[in-house]
Amino acid sequence: MKVILNTAPVLEPITLAELKLHLRLDSGSFADNVDETQSIVPGDHVEIASYALVGTGVEVLGYTALVTLNSGPNGTSGTVDCKIQESDDDSTYTDWSGGAFTQVTTDNDNDIQEIAYTGTKRYIRTVATVATATCDFGTTIIRLTATSVEDDLLNAIITAAREHVEDITRRALITQTWDYFLDRFPSENYIKIPNGNLQTVSSVKYTDYAGTQTTMTATTDYLVEQNGEQCGRVVLPYAGTWPSFTAYPSNPVVVRYVYGWTTRALVPYKIKAAMKLICTDLYANREGQVLSTLNYHENKTVMNLLYSYRLWDEF
Repeated sequence: MKVILNTAPVLEPITLAELKLHLRLDSGSFADNVDETQSIVPGDHVEIASYALVGTGVEVLGYTALVTLNSGPNGTSGTVDCKIQESDDDSTYTDWSGGAFTQVTTDNDNDIQEIAYTGTKRYIRTVATVATATCDFGTTIIRLTATSVEDDLLNAIITAAREHVEDITRRALITQTWDYFLDRFPSENYIKIPNGNLQTVSSVKYTDYAGTQTTMTATTDYLVEQNGEQCGRVVLPYAGTWPSFTAYPSNPVVVRYVYGWTTRALVPYKIKAAMKLICTDLYANREGQVLSTLNYHENKTVMNLLYSYRLWDEF
């Protein structure tokens, strides 16, 4: 079996802020640790339909972010509908599920609403619709930006802990893309995908002796079984067969697949707890452990936390 990482995760199961809290690291005053950006500038906003009042985008990947809607007085019978949108590139935005503020009317204006952003995109912004009359409001995106000279080290420790847990459990903890190479199509009517938590199969391709690569068609040439947290499969449809061809001498068959939990919130707490223990050890013993205390075995608490999530499938 040969698997190669194609696209690394864009976020980790635990955040820098969560690790600092676990390690009881204080990076400064409250004022030092937060910043605020006005997405929709406060003021009197005239009637505008279809969420056409578009706020400034703010990068939030790796931060803890809070979005506030600060309402002043509404005009007579005026209403404000506001929501949070998210984006990978600060260009194409889509609505974030759970990001709609309660409609502001003359009955509940002069108030502040807050929504914590828990999505996975790099940028967020607010958009609003104003109906019937001019309304006074603005939105702000607040980020927890606590930093220290050790932030780069702590981020590296988080990544190392996640990769170590993935080695132990043989599964991805968060969304990533891999290529699975085979020397030939199997004799069985399925290809079992390593690592569990299969989200999608991006492609199944094969290369003949002349170097010509062919892409198989999903649902016609093969079906995909996700199988929850267990190993997924690429399966032949009824009466289907694998292609017959003279194979290229190196890695003739490749399956590209995406796997892992899709959000931090879905990663089981036992896995996060194990990661934090590993991070604590790497942080406290950054110069290396003394051989007499290492005893050549893994942390038993970590192993016990991870035992039930280990995949035992053979490949």
